Amino acid sequence: MTPRPVATARRLRLATELRKLRERAGLTSTEAAQMLGTSSGQLSNVESARFGVSPDRVRAMANIYSCTNQPYIDALVDMAGEKTRGWWWDAYREVLPSGLLTLAELEHHATAIRTAFTAHIPGMLQTAAHAREIFSHAIPAPTPPEVEHRVSHRIKRQDVVFRENPNPYSTVIHEAALHMRVGGRRVAREQLQHLIDMSERDHITLQVLPFDIGAFPGSGQSINYLCGPVPELDTVQLDQFHGPVLLDAEAHLEKYRRLLDIVEATALAPVKSRDLIRSVAQNL
Repeated sequence: MTPRPVATARRLRLATELRKLRERAGLTSTEAAQMLGTSSGQLSNVESARFGVSPDRVRAMANIYSCTNQPYIDALVDMAGEKTRGWWWDAYREVLPSGLLTLAELEHHATAIRTAFTAHIPGMLQTAAHAREIFSHAIPAPTPPEVEHRVSHRIKRQDVVFRENPNPYSTVIHEAALHMRVGGRRVAREQLQHLIDMSERDHITLQVLPFDIGAFPGSGQSINYLCGPVPELDTVQLDQFHGPVLLDAEAHLEKYRRLLDIVEATALAPVKSRDLIRSVAQNL
């Protein structure tokens, strides 16, 4: 076990899952540590991500905790074996809030992404001009370099939908977001055309909730659902004024899976959604 001064999001999640496994087994940290041949202090450091843990140790813990879910165990082992940080850490750790780095990490490793947005175009589908305008109006007011750091980070995040063999990305956008003239007519038209172009990619499903749909579950909330290698390792990210909030409790995951299912079933089909976006663009 080696000390890690700053844990990645996946290391933190691994630590959380190992603690959950122990608790489901009905073992105290002292009992588990004795069975593992270590101290309760060392086990506490692992479960809080202050110490790293080897893949072999993860398998031993899963065995002692009587976990028989092999795909889940394999996913935890893979997380323990990860040794490198990604582009988000090397390039942005000194200039952006940690929450944005965490989001980029989770998106990079997600096997699929599902989102629903009410008042905004999802970051994955924003043009640089649209993103720049959004960041320019942040509070407190950012400096020009801070704006450019955030724009470049957002565009770099979009690699997950542009890279070779991309994973599925689905989003539901409320019609209200289509009518917001962020950056003026020219920027807004370019943004809407970009949505149309992206919606035609095979791995992207874009749906629109029209105004006449009325009330719907989850209205007013932006949801990012990041699918892990197994459902137990999914993560929900919610936007808050003070920064992103992450949820991974089983009850939360089930709630937001159901919510997204309902919203997707309520929204227009992809072809009709694309037609609505074209209509809004033509009327700008």
